[in-house]
Amino acid sequence: MIRPLKIVFMGTPDFAVPPLQALHDSPHEVLAVVTQPDRPKGRGRKLTPPPVKQTALACGYPVLQPETVRTEAFHRQLAELAPDLFVVVAFGQILPQRLLDIPPQGAINVHASLLPRYRGAAPIQWAIINGDRETGVTTMMMDKGMDTGDILLVEKTAIGPDDTAADLHDRLSDMGARTLVRTLEKLQDGSLERTAQDHARATHAPMLKKKDGEIDWSMPAERIECLIRGMTPWPGAFTFSDGMRLKIFKACVLERDISVPPGTILECFPGELRVATGHSALAVQEIQGASGKRLPIDDFLCGCRLPDGACLG
Repeated sequence: MIRPLKIVFMGTPDFAVPPLQALHDSPHEVLAVVTQPDRPKGRGRKLTPPPVKQTALACGYPVLQPETVRTEAFHRQLAELAPDLFVVVAFGQILPQRLLDIPPQGAINVHASLLPRYRGAAPIQWAIINGDRETGVTTMMMDKGMDTGDILLVEKTAIGPDDTAADLHDRLSDMGARTLVRTLEKLQDGSLERTAQDHARATHAPMLKKKDGEIDWSMPAERIECLIRGMTPWPGAFTFSDGMRLKIFKACVLERDISVPPGTILECFPGELRVATGHSALAVQEIQGASGKRLPIDDFLCGCRLPDGACLG
């Protein structure tokens, strides 16, 4: 009979919760869960535990929350647990080689892209922003690089025309949980194969900042529509009208010849907002203005008129 693996799990955000739950439901033993420290959140800046911590406590696991994983004390703490394996899912800190050397079976990472594409912190968002038709999850053996280790298993999924980053996040998180379980099964029965990444094909997915969501109306309408979906729910795609910040959640491409500057509001029927772009036009369908409410465009325009010919941006 194959002995269950003794695992230290490392993860922080919602994306890492289904993989942790999958381990909890498996025969493997989770010795401890490592996650980021509690952080202030919301308008009241209340100290809030990360989602993985909440799940770990509900499962009865010991929780470790180091400010940095590079201290001697933390290294000693993990070594004393004597794990067979680390499992890492969106943890948020880079593990030094001396930590990766602790478990004899190494460290397995679940990454939300088809490596070597989109190494880095925001692979889900950048796949949509760049107009990719397909993405997936990859399990890999970790090394000291940023998502550079050998590939283990890959599972793919199509990116639908209406998929937002939120939609894809949830789908890939569940997919990552399933792929992790399959990876551990293959590790145990000796059938797990490793494939070196082709580093020449690597692309990167840097962490997003709020300013990355500002719409450049000189881009083609298709690219702007992808940006809107990739930026939803965070940091959000936005533009300005006379200094008022407008957050756009949903739009569709209108194929038409444009002879006015990008960002110009086009003449259209009441209850519609069509905007010229660098190529074709964009029909805005859901928007949020100064009221702070996300609204269908016809409801928004009832209370906030944006005149034809005005320029956004």
